[in-house]
Formats: sequence, structure tokens, C-alpha cells
Amino acid sequence: MPIYEFRCDDCRRITNHFSRKPDPKATAACEHCGSESTQRLVSSFARTYSREDILERYGDPGVDGDKADLKDPRQIGSWVEKKFDDYGVDMPESAREMIDAAREGDLPDPVKNL
Repeated sequence: MPIYEFRCDDCRRITNHFSRKPDPKATAACEHCGSESTQRLVSSFARTYSREDILERYGDPGVDGDKADLKDPRQIGSWVEKKFDDYGVDMPESAREMIDAAREGDLPDPVKNL
């Protein structure tokens, strides 16, 4: 069941239009100002991930995220990202590169020696 989005040419706001079946010719009046002059937008979409997909990418956070197995580089990266976010600090690009490399299997030397 698709939801189509339309931008109003008059007020520039977005209107959602729910359809019971795909309808490439769907049109909708603006729900904000009532104008019939709307343009259909290309809507964003979401992909669902299975638990297996998430565990493969980020590792298993365990029952308590603070007690995760930090020897898993995916866990270390997730923990570091969370801490930067918690403190409202931008992560340095070098840290981002190390985390991404670890997720791809290229472990930094200190982690390899654990």
C-alpha cells in the first residue's frame, strides 16, 4: 500500500496521499491550503534489516550494552560512536576511518594483540 507525496506549488508544503494499490497517475489536493496545483515527489524509502543483518554489521551488544564484549571491533566502534554522540562532540575523521576499517576486518594493531 503506497503512500505518495506531493509538494504544493502554492504553499510549498508536502501532502501525503495513501493509496490501496500502486497508482502511477495518483494526484492529490494540498491538505494545507486546498490547492489542486501539486507535483508528485520521489519519496524516500526504508529498508528493513533482520537481527542477523544487524549483528553481522555491528556485533552483538549483549544484554547490557555497557558490558559488551569490547574485544569485538564492531562493539568498540559502536561504543565510541555512542560516547561521542552522548557528549555532543564531533568525531574526528581519523577515528571514523579506524572504526570503518575495523568493521571491514582491518583491526588496528593494539586490538590485534588482545
